[in-house]
Amino acid sequence: MQRDQSPTPHGTRMPGAGHAAIGPLHIVVCIKAVPKPEEVRVNLETRTLDRGSARTEINPADQHALEMALALRDRYGGRVSLLSMGPPLFIPYLRVGLAMGADDAYLLSDRAFGGADTLATSYTLAKGVERIGRETGGYDLVLCGEESSDGATAQVPPGLAEWLGVPQAMYAGAVSLEAARSGAASNGRRLRVRREIKGGHEVLRLPLPAVLSVATGANVPRFFDPARRPWAAAAHVVVWDAAALAVDPTLVGTFGSATQVAAVEQAGRAERRRVVIRGTPAEEARALATVIRGVLGNGQAAPRSPS
Repeated sequence: MQRDQSPTPHGTRMPGAGHAAIGPLHIVVCIKAVPKPEEVRVNLETRTLDRGSARTEINPADQHALEMALALRDRYGGRVSLLSMGPPLFIPYLRVGLAMGADDAYLLSDRAFGGADTLATSYTLAKGVERIGRETGGYDLVLCGEESSDGATAQVPPGLAEWLGVPQAMYAGAVSLEAARSGAASNGRRLRVRREIKGGHEVLRLPLPAVLSVATGANVPRFFDPARRPWAAAAHVVVWDAAALAVDPTLVGTFGSATQVAAVEQAGRAERRRVVIRGTPAEEARALATVIRGVLGNGQAAPRSPS
């Protein structure tokens, strides 16, 4: 299927053929700019990540969420809004998302948000989603990556759903929209979500609005569209601070965080022993058994085998 990636600033894309009855959708995608994992360092004094020495990218898991949102919009029509929380230096990464196909971008930026754990982060994002809904006439679906590469807790998506008070499904692999039974909410439509579980898969049906986290590997994120880059580079990114969101100051940032990092230690690198065992098969077997007993028994260095 050919994707339509023409610029649609602040517009609503029409549903594809056969889907006009249950579309369109307004989808909010939460994305985060993260340091490349292989380049990140930890500041042992402040117990925080030192981002200064690492290049930044859109969280890889969030790219799968954005791809799912764009595919749903291509199929059912509607619009895709990006939402992020962080300093102004995150704006270029929101523009990358716009170049990939999103329609609008919002950044929640305030010093009061700094130092937030997953509880305070999910609260702040929820206030952002609510404000987007008020500004645009409502939202239907919030998509997140399954976890961030710099935190790897997977706690923000379910926390976001709880703050919003809407249904949730985590690790979604495939999502579609279908007509709901008579009398159901969500304007007669609901989500059909398939996700992998141990030993098989399960299918969930959720009313709208809802929050989903998208499983890493659920799709192949598209590249940005060169034709959209000039528009994305000039597009207005809406920035809201704590006052604009009317947040409870006791629930954001470090003050609103339920957890604090007490200590950080640099993990040592395990060195390979590089023990070479030679001899007859019987001698090699006895020497190998001695090495294994030395490692598993008392943790002392394994004896060197005869050369």
